[in-house]
Amino acid sequence: MIAARLRHARRVVCLGAHPDDIEIGCGGLLLRLAGRGDVQVDGLVLTGQQGRAEEARQSLPRFVPDATVEVAGLPDGMLPGHWSAVKETMEQFGQRHPADVVLAPRTDDAHQDHRLVAELASTVWRDSLMLRYEIPKWDGDLGAPNHFVALDRDTAGRKVRLLNECFPSQATRDWWDDELFLALLRLRGMETRAPYAEGFFVTKALLDVG
Repeated sequence: MIAARLRHARRVVCLGAHPDDIEIGCGGLLLRLAGRGDVQVDGLVLTGQQGRAEEARQSLPRFVPDATVEVAGLPDGMLPGHWSAVKETMEQFGQRHPADVVLAPRTDDAHQDHRLVAELASTVWRDSLMLRYEIPKWDGDLGAPNHFVALDRDTAGRKVRLLNECFPSQATRDWWDDELFLALLRLRGMETRAPYAEGFFVTKALLDVG
């Protein structure tokens, strides 16, 4: 049922607390969806100032042509202190963008901004398939995904190249490198017998028994 809903999805919403969250977490899936040519992708990024906001606006359409991106510009690292603004922003976005599938952070992500976006996503898109992506970081909070999207070598490589091209502001960070991104993709690929893969978490699904 989950595979069928993703295969037939026509409206996809992507949620990120920060510029680059979406592309790091599910850029490979987005590239595969773009290859279908029949999907509308709309992104909402809750934080992002000046140059970072512009990176967010320009990046998603590089992964999926004609994708739209809205950047709320709320303070990075402080989203729980702006709960009402986050909730209102997401509610208004949800009214304009109903979705078959929503790509969002994990509810148990170690970063407080990620967690808040994750928690509120389910209150806005109540009837959508919610696929929760993972983001590697120094907190060491990676878990065991229960759903995977396989990527071939070319798609994995293209994802990493686009990350570097779209987010030059992050190039000096000690965790931002090709080895890290490819290593996680390869690990998830090994777990699902594919060259590379992205892992997702699904906490609730409707089963169709015919």
